[in-house]
Amino acid sequence: MAEAAERRARARKIIAYLKKAYPKPESELHYKTPFQFVVAVMLSAQCTDKAVNKVTDTHLFKKYKTPQDFAKADRSTLTKELSSIPFFRNKAKAVQAAAKKVIADFDGTVPRTVPELVTLPGVAYKTANVVLGELYNVWEGIPTDTHVKRFAYRFDLSDNRDLTKISHDLEALVPRIDWKYVNNGLVLYGRYVCPARVHDCREHPLTKIWPPAANRWIKA
Repeated sequence: MAEAAERRARARKIIAYLKKAYPKPESELHYKTPFQFVVAVMLSAQCTDKAVNKVTDTHLFKKYKTPQDFAKADRSTLTKELSSIPFFRNKAKAVQAAAKKVIADFDGTVPRTVPELVTLPGVAYKTANVVLGELYNVWEGIPTDTHVKRFAYRFDLSDNRDLTKISHDLEALVPRIDWKYVNNGLVLYGRYVCPARVHDCREHPLTKIWPPAANRWIKA
């Protein structure tokens, strides 16, 4: 019980900082239509947003805008267009399958709940919650990516390493009204303040909240 209370108190201090530093949760992925954002999030798995934006800005989203555009795309052409993205073959297949399912099951509209979104090929709990938050400002859960995972470990907020289990641990620690600040805030903090490589971060804002984090690093 004491550990849970300590984690809850620590989590709330971290969220208080994130709310102040990053008050408007917004993805850095570029898009113009709702389904383009779904595609961008799918492509960003094990890939940087910068690399995804390079592909989508250069050609992909100029050619494909709607689920219908992706559904009717030539698979070999789409695969080639994604070739600079990790796991591009699997992602091309998943994107096209997701587009067809959105058309068939949701009248071409990106669904608004996690249970519906996770029925789309290539969309799991993390992606579903990122999509809901960005497109609809709905926060049914906390998305956990690599940044959130490493900070959950470094600040001793979870004993798990599975992304969805970490999400549920954080959801138990953070008031629901503040869920929207967790992923976005930790992603931006991880990109621009405290990167994944081992370094001296004792003077970083979140480490000052809990100094032991300076010596806790996830091993590859």
